[in-house]
Amino acid sequence: MGLLQEIKDFIPGNQQEVCDKEQMIRFMLLHEDCLERKNLIAHFTASIWTVNSERTKTLMVYHNLYDSWSWIGGHADGVEDLRAVALRELQEETGVKNAVLAGGEIFSLEILPVNGHIKKGAYVPTHLHMNVTYLAVADEAESLVGNTEENQAVKWWSFEDALKVPREPWIVENIYKKLMERCR
Repeated sequence: MGLLQEIKDFIPGNQQEVCDKEQMIRFMLLHEDCLERKNLIAHFTASIWTVNSERTKTLMVYHNLYDSWSWIGGHADGVEDLRAVALRELQEETGVKNAVLAGGEIFSLEILPVNGHIKKGAYVPTHLHMNVTYLAVADEAESLVGNTEENQAVKWWSFEDALKVPREPWIVENIYKKLMERCR
């Protein structure tokens, strides 16, 4: 099944997801390059909300670009299998190799604004991430190794503390709380 059909089949859990799902579908139908960063308006990304087996903690990285504790994820870069993208990003950013997708279906949808910034010496204009989130379960005892090009630290946080450490209030209130509620 293709990404477009997976998004069409996703059942939104709130009004934000209803609106974002509609926009994502429309965007995919209008932009063949929606999986590529070369689309400077918007492009698809994948995130992975990684929890321990008890679903009481989440794995986060201290993201260099956002200067904040954050969930894990990255750009599709032409890959339609966003599950594979999410798992690749988890391994690249944290060193976790043995995580298992919980169910494998889309866990959450969100359109995220990204402010203009400098990356590798070049200006990247303000754009949107059409983000698809998956849920993974990982062993807290597995060794963590950060990717210094992208983050400064990797750490397991209790759900309660994971809401306190990010510097992005909108993400905390509208995304992280939603993801935590769905884990229960």
